[in-house]
Amino acid sequence: MKTIDKAKLASNKSTEIKKHSIYDIAINAIDGKSISLSEFKGKKILFVNVASKCGFTKQYKDLQMMNDKYKEELVIIGSPCNQFGQQERGDASQIQKFCELNFGVKFLLTEKIDVKGAKQHSLYKWLTTKDLNGKMSSSVKWNFQKYLVDDNGGLIDYYYSITNPMSSKITKYL
Repeated sequence: MKTIDKAKLASNKSTEIKKHSIYDIAINAIDGKSISLSEFKGKKILFVNVASKCGFTKQYKDLQMMNDKYKEELVIIGSPCNQFGQQERGDASQIQKFCELNFGVKFLLTEKIDVKGAKQHSLYKWLTTKDLNGKMSSSVKWNFQKYLVDDNGGLIDYYYSITNPMSSKITKYL
């Protein structure tokens, strides 16, 4: 009897995973407008938690290069986060100006969010929790950690900050 109950629970759990799609998650752009992730179905998405005062901030340049090179098949979404070394203290306007002036950033930036902890945004809960993404669990270790999602909304993999956006570890999927 216990075996049947466990099987039933496992069945229910997999049903929950299928119901919870990355395309159902709500997030706002840096200007406060709502972003519908479902509009990116058919393209891969690279999610990156970003910060203006980090040793990896120079990756903004490579992210923009990547955005320009792969714009037909890839959407890059940067999410400012102030959880690592207080390296993103600015408000939305300051962050946006910094990114545009210093790196020519044209890819999508979200509102400032938490990527870990008690106030973790639902996007990062999905990206870091196997029960939600169906693939693997992880934790965000620092600014500029990257998560690649396939064109059907499935998690492909994640990459630590030291992995350059233009690395073949990522571009082999594009």
